[in-house]
Parts: sequence; structure tokens; C-alpha cells
Amino acid sequence: MGNRFCWKYEQNIMKKIKVKNKNQKRIYKLKNSSNRFHEKAEIYYLQEEQEKIIKIQENVTVCNFKCLDWLKNDNGTKVHLTFLDPPFNQGKEYKYFDDSLPDSEYWDFMGKVLSDVYTKTVEGGAIYFMQREKNTESVLESLRKSGWTFQNLIIWKKKTSAVPCSNKFGKQYQVIAFATKGKKTRVFNRLRISPPLPSGYKYERENGLYITDVWDDIRELTAGYFAGDEAIKNSDGTRFHKQQSPIALLLRIILSSTNADDVVLDPFAGTGTTLVVASQLNRKSIGIEVDPENVKCIENRLKTIKKSDDIEKYYKNYKYTKDLNKIWGTEIETEQERGVWKKNKKKLVTKKQKTLPVLSVKKQN
Repeated sequence: MGNRFCWKYEQNIMKKIKVKNKNQKRIYKLKNSSNRFHEKAEIYYLQEEQEKIIKIQENVTVCNFKCLDWLKNDNGTKVHLTFLDPPFNQGKEYKYFDDSLPDSEYWDFMGKVLSDVYTKTVEGGAIYFMQREKNTESVLESLRKSGWTFQNLIIWKKKTSAVPCSNKFGKQYQVIAFATKGKKTRVFNRLRISPPLPSGYKYERENGLYITDVWDDIRELTAGYFAGDEAIKNSDGTRFHKQQSPIALLLRIILSSTNADDVVLDPFAGTGTTLVVASQLNRKSIGIEVDPENVKCIENRLKTIKKSDDIEKYYKNYKYTKDLNKIWGTEIETEQERGVWKKNKKKLVTKKQKTLPVLSVKKQN
């Protein structure tokens, strides 16, 4: 297929190109006078196409590609669920993406991504498109134009990061548009949760309640005290990726719209939260990520599932859900069997372990 740049640079903004071969990688150092790009950027790409596809586990594949390149050139992949969490075009610094595009150019790009994902999605398959609340109208329009059928506009209410405004109400949520290919959903598991009782309630709920389109029980990963151990940090304590999605958010999405062995796609994989959750739920997953540093981060997260990435602590939150063990991707049928499974799983997660196996417990006669 030949080599491809991670960015498309026009000839008139290039001032200097320096090519250097090392370890089968080429580094292009570019200087340009355009205000839309950083003063200096390092563009990495691998010399051979097959070297960009990394099989981390049997069911987990990471593709070190630019999003549209992989979507347009991959043939045969069929997807059941896509989590789309792209850069929001709000001027953040990324090595491999211009986050300050004109609005028309940005949403044209999003439209192409949505259309290509739609083509690869099975009938009834789902997409969850996360964006800033101010872009809600553009999100719904882009989904409609690319063929998707709108199902819900999920409000993910943040717990700590309200943005104050001087002339309007403060902002404390993000939108997640849930849409499907066709009117009928292929899979929708009605999850039941048991959140803390609101003030004034005297009695516990007997069997929880169904999840609605307002999600106010999932904490975002902030830069402060509440970030906890889940937020990936550099050696100096700073956040590795400021837009890292929480495990609990992807767990809810994947549980709701897939079954075991389904294929989950993340076109902007970032730190790989989608893949980390999918692998533990016995789903197959594909992550597309252009930044080699993020790809390395994903590899490290999946080699050993750390405690903060382990989904088992959330199992009790969904205990009132019908057929939860089946949805969870295990063959366990009783709480006693689950206890044995969790004990064995804890023993197997060691520093030397490269993958986290999915175990099943057989009934004893």
C-alpha cells in the first residue's frame, strides 16, 4: 500500500524536511509558518504496512494509523459497536492532529469518519458519539447525514468539573449520542443499577432501577484529588493524556450494546480504555491510534491489568440486571462460582503476566 504521512501538509507551508532512518522508522521534522500547526512536529510512520498492525492479545488489535486511512483501506472487518471520542477541535495540543480546524473542515472530517464506520457496521450495530455540549446540533446532523438512526442523547453529568460562565448557566456535562444502523437495535441489554438513595428516601430499592439517558453516577478523570489511581500519569506526576475516559463509562456502553465475542471499534483509541474494558468482557476490539506514544501506553495497559483498570469492582453496581453473567462475558452462574473465579483471577494477575485470561468455572457434580 506504500508509506503514508500521518498529516497532509501542503507544499507551500513546508520550509524544511529532514529525513533520518533509524530502527525502520523515519522521522520528518517539519517547520511551517502556518498558525494552524505547531512550530515543530515530529511525524513518525513505519516503513512496512504490516508493522502498523499490533496484535496485543488474541482479541485485541491496535492499528497505528491515521483514522481515515485505516477505515478506507481495511476490507472485511465487521463492527458491532463503535465508541467515537475524537479531539473536540478546541485548540488542544496534539502531535498528530490539528485541533484548531475551521468548523466546516472539522465537521466534514467527522462526517467522513461516521460514514466509513457506518459502512463497516453490521445491521443494527451501534455507535456512541461523545462530544462537547455546544456541538450537540452538529453531532446529530452529522449522524443523520451519514445514515445513522438516532436513539438517545445521553447526558453524562460531571461530578467535579463544572465550567463557570459569566453570562449563562455553567456547563457540567458532555453529550453522548447513541445511534444505530437501522431503526432496530441488534443488541440492547437493559441494565439495572442501584445508585445511592437520594436525600429523603427511607427504604432501599428492592431490585434497583433501569438506567436512563442521564448518567450522573460516573466520575470523570480530573487532574486533581479526585483523579485517583486510574488516571495515567507521567514520571513527574502530570497527566499522560488529559482526555482519558473512565473505565466505568466504557463498561456501561459496552455492556449495553454488545454480547460476548462481538467486535468493538475505537477510531481514536487514545490511551486504550475501550480496549482494556472490551478485553475483560470477552469482546474483540480494534483500536486506531495515530500517536506511537499512545500505542505504547495501550500495550502496557493490556500486558497487565492494574487494579484501577479491573472491571470487577463494578460488578455489584449491576447486580440486579437480568442475565448479568452472560452479558458480562463469563459462564459463571452462581455467586459462589464467581467468588472462586475472582480468587483465581487475582492470583494470575502478576507482573510477569502478559495477558489477562477470561476464566470460566464448571459446576461440580
